[in-house]
Amino acid sequence: MVGVIGDPIAHSLSPLLHNAAFDALGLDWVSVAFPVGAGRAAVALSGMRALQIAGLSVTMPHKEDAFAAVDDTTVVARRLGAVNCVTWRQGALVGDSTDGEGFLASLRRAVGFDPIGTRCLVLGAGGAARAVTLALAEAGAAEVVVVNRTAARAESAAALAGKVGRVGSGADVAEAELVVQATPVGMRRGDGTESDEIPVDPGVLRPGQVVADLVYHPLETPLLAAAKRRGAVTVGGLGMLVHQAALALERWTGRPVPVEAMWAAAEAHLGR
Repeated sequence: MVGVIGDPIAHSLSPLLHNAAFDALGLDWVSVAFPVGAGRAAVALSGMRALQIAGLSVTMPHKEDAFAAVDDTTVVARRLGAVNCVTWRQGALVGDSTDGEGFLASLRRAVGFDPIGTRCLVLGAGGAARAVTLALAEAGAAEVVVVNRTAARAESAAALAGKVGRVGSGADVAEAELVVQATPVGMRRGDGTESDEIPVDPGVLRPGQVVADLVYHPLETPLLAAAKRRGAVTVGGLGMLVHQAALALERWTGRPVPVEAMWAAAEAHLGR
């Protein structure tokens, strides 16, 4: 058994993705969603130990608390101070973060984008933005600019990129080869209505840019629609979700994961 913990969690696609992979692999495993209230991550991980659950995906608001509660962490998780994936390994809980690696995989699959030597800009400084910032820097980006309303948070995120990281502003969007929207802006509201918010001036977007949005509900956000009209290449947020889940499953099962089966399940569920 594997699962996902979060609050709220009913909306999570993780069990759908995991179970699609298990079906394709012929594994008699199941993934379920566990609603775990804020501040209860350590208790949930104690249950994972007791039941010897093979793996847990960790989503909001538990990523930092889970980091503190596991027995060991990967280098990436230690850099971020957060985990989104916990693996039961030889009697110990090992925390990892697959978000950044999953994002890079989604870029490769969607548009063949390689960050080496490129100028990248990340909008936001939360957990997903931090993972993407670190991943881009470690993948060889020439520059990673972080734009966020709170200066201190922007500085903390940009520091993850080391010498190639810096804090920027909306004026830097025009020069970036990759623009990553890593905030909730544009996400479909809880009542099902669509947002028309765009976090940057659409007029600065241009042909030749890759514009990625980590929001996947809706599949095409207002930002992606505007970027497409401006001639930019767009990448939706579903890819990061699918690929980070696939990477977690590889850690849990020790087997290559059928990513395309997971893609097919996600797209069918979202009506693409």
